[in-house]
Amino acid sequence: MKKIDKLFVRAYIGPFILTTAVVVFIFLMRFLMMYFTDFIGKDLGLSVFGKLFMYFSLITVPTALPLATLLATLMCFGNLGEHTELTAMKSAGIPLSRLILPTFILSFLVAIGSFFYNNYVNPWANLKGYSLLWDVKTTKMTLNIQEGVFYKEIPGYRIKVQKKLPDGRTMRNVIVYDHTSNNGNKNITIADSGKMYTMYNDNYLIFELFNGRNYIEHQNSFNNYDETQFTKNNFRKNKIVFSLESFGIKRTNEDQFKYHEYMKNIGELTKKIDSTRIEISKSIDDQTEQLKAQNSFLFKKILDKDTSKIAEIKPGPWIEKKLVELKTGYRSKETEEYALSHIQNLKSQVETDLNILTSKQKDVWRSDVERWHKLTMAFSCLVFFLVGSSLGSIIKKGGFGMPVLVSISFFIFYYVLMQLGDKYAKEGLIPVIVGVWIPNFILLVIGIFLMRKASNDARLFENDTYNALFNKISSLIQKITKRKDTIVS
Repeated sequence: MKKIDKLFVRAYIGPFILTTAVVVFIFLMRFLMMYFTDFIGKDLGLSVFGKLFMYFSLITVPTALPLATLLATLMCFGNLGEHTELTAMKSAGIPLSRLILPTFILSFLVAIGSFFYNNYVNPWANLKGYSLLWDVKTTKMTLNIQEGVFYKEIPGYRIKVQKKLPDGRTMRNVIVYDHTSNNGNKNITIADSGKMYTMYNDNYLIFELFNGRNYIEHQNSFNNYDETQFTKNNFRKNKIVFSLESFGIKRTNEDQFKYHEYMKNIGELTKKIDSTRIEISKSIDDQTEQLKAQNSFLFKKILDKDTSKIAEIKPGPWIEKKLVELKTGYRSKETEEYALSHIQNLKSQVETDLNILTSKQKDVWRSDVERWHKLTMAFSCLVFFLVGSSLGSIIKKGGFGMPVLVSISFFIFYYVLMQLGDKYAKEGLIPVIVGVWIPNFILLVIGIFLMRKASNDARLFENDTYNALFNKISSLIQKITKRKDTIVS
C-alpha cells in the first residue's frame, strides 16, 4: 500500500467509525422518544433496557451505514481539499479516480458486510427486539395506589385509599371491593386504617387492615338476593392477600412473531413468496370451479344449434300457458327480482374472493420488497460513497458543519424516495423491482454527474458558476424577446 493510499484510508476510517456511532445513537434516541410513554412506571430494570437498546442498535445499523458512508467520505475528501492536499495530488498528475480507489475498496467491503448483516443479523435482531418491545408495551405499570382514586390494576379488586402517610405504607380510610366472583359489589371491606407490604419476592401484596367491617351479600340457588342472606363481620385486624402475578414483564413465545417479513432472511422470504404464489394459483382454480358449480347454467354449452329440430317440437298446454304468461308480463316482476338477487349474490362472492386474493398478493409484494432491500441497502453504501467523494472534492470543506448539512439533505431525499417506492410497490401500483431501485438509480445518476464535475475541477458551488448560469439565462431571454418584437413589427 502506497503512502497516498494510507493517507486516504486513515482520513476515512476515523470519521466512518465516529459517524456510524453517532448515527446509531441518533436513531436509538429516536426509538426512545417514540416509545418513551411505554417505558414509564413499569420498573423494567437495567437488564431489560440494556437488551432493548442493544437489539435496536443492531436494527438501526443497516440504515446508519449509508448515511455514515456519505458523511465519512464528505469529511475525508473535504478535509483533504480544505488543506490543499487533494489539489496538490491532482497537480502531480494523479486522477481523482485513482485517489478514491482505496476508500472505494473500503466502502465496497462495507457494502458486502452490510448485505450479509441485513440477511442474517438484522432478522434476528428484529425478532428479538420487537418481541421484547411487545412484552414491554403489554406490561402493567408498577403498583401505585393514589389517594382518593379507585385502583383497578389488580384483577378482581377495586381499591380506594382516602389518605396515605409519608412512609408510603400506612393508609387511612380504606375500601376494598372484591369482584373475584363476578357478582358485582356484593363483597365490600371497609377499614379505618391499614398498612401494605409485599412478600415472596414481590409476588404478593398484603393489606393488613385495622378496625373495619366486611359486608357480604350471598346469592341463593335462584340467583335472587334477600335480607336474610346478608352478612356483616366486624374485625380489629384483618389481612387481605392480593396476587401480583399480572405485574412484571412476561416473555411471549418468539415463534408468534416469525410470520413477519422483517424477521426472515432471503431464503425464508423466497420460500414464503413461492408458497404464497402457489396458494394464490390454487385459490383461483378452486374459486373458479366453485363459481362454475354454483352457476352452471351460465357455463353450459349449446350442443345442438339446429333450429329446425326445435320447430318440430309441438308445444303442449303447459308450455303454451307459460308462453302466454311471458307475453302478457305475468310473473315478469318475480323473475326480474330473482335475477337481480342472483346477480348481487354472485357479485358479492366475486368481490370477497378478489379481496382474499388481493390480500395474499400484497403479502407477496411486501415480502419481495423486503427481500430486495437486503441488497438495495447494501448497494446504497456505494452510491452514497460516490456522491460523498465527489461532493467533498468540489466543496472542499471539512469538519462537521457543511458535511453534516449536505449528508442529511441527501439522506432525507433518499429516504423519501425509498418510502414512496416501497409504498407504491407494496400496493402493486408499480413493479417491485422498480420501486426498490428508484432511489439508488436517481442518486447514482447524481453521483456520476458530480464525479464528472469533480474530475474536471468544476466550481459547482462558487458564485462565478451561478453568475455565468444567470448570464446565459438572461441572454437567452433577451434573444427570445427580440424575436417576438421583430415578428410583431
